[in-house]
Amino acid sequence: MSRRFIPKVVTANRLREGDVVYLTADDRWSLLHHEAELIEDEAQANLRLLFAAAQKLYVVGAYLADAKAGPNGPEPVHFREAFRTRGPSNYAHGKQADLV
Repeated sequence: MSRRFIPKVVTANRLREGDVVYLTADDRWSLLHHEAELIEDEAQANLRLLFAAAQKLYVVGAYLADAKAGPNGPEPVHFREAFRTRGPSNYAHGKQADLV
């Protein structure tokens, strides 16, 4: 018996800055997890991942991350992904401070 597909978002890191980014439904890369496209179909998730992986001039390390629907958009399921939404963990300044 096959396992139920867990919804996903496509995430990666920007090539130049290293920022964590999320693929939106309109093919943009957003710094905000809740703007990501929540993909609920496994075949569609694999297609979106292929699309992301082909953008080698913009992002690196694209992968599918488990997510769930939330009141404002997708929310991370695992600690690692929740941690990645907050930016560098050394201290809050610069870009990540602006997103709080």
